[in-house]
Amino acid sequence: MSQPRFITSAADKKGFLQTDKPVIAVSGRSNVGKSSFINMLAGQKRLARTSSEPGRTRLVNYFDFGTFILADLPGYGYARVSQGEKEKWARLLDDFFGTGEVAHVFALVDIRHAPSADDALMVDYLYKTRTPFTLIATKADKLAKTRRVPAARALAAALKTGEGNIVVTSAEENLGRERVLALAAEICARAAEEAEEEEEEE
Repeated sequence: MSQPRFITSAADKKGFLQTDKPVIAVSGRSNVGKSSFINMLAGQKRLARTSSEPGRTRLVNYFDFGTFILADLPGYGYARVSQGEKEKWARLLDDFFGTGEVAHVFALVDIRHAPSADDALMVDYLYKTRTPFTLIATKADKLAKTRRVPAARALAAALKTGEGNIVVTSAEENLGRERVLALAAEICARAAEEAEEEEEEE
């Protein structure tokens, strides 16, 4: 994998990246650890900016991972954000998924807590739009190792997906990195096969 790098940010659909590479989106509520997750995947400490202030990411931030593009979506569910700002974010997400260019979503949830109503809405949205996704359980280092698998199973059950569709991660321990990157490689291979099939049909 080439050295991952930041490409650009988009505040609206006019700025969405046009690319032939598969786009994998990263979603999650504010302060779930999206920036830390991206930095872990990249093997870098400061590729994606982390902040102690939840809700800081208000743009779609694009990162080039060589074989695929990672799109960091604005965090949702932060109570201190104005209603107008929340509506703006909702429109941005609707426009983003409406492009039909999203190959997969890594849907981040905090392994320490039951899914929020916003988490459930996000997963339901992915089901309704038939967008492939994998749950990413973050911050596993905050739990004892014996509690991690039961917690992940509970999250999968609450969000109505299979136990095989959740990856336990920890940016602090570099846990889950290889599995997520292997999954990304599978997504890229699948996207390449679909592209070839479309070319043959034409």
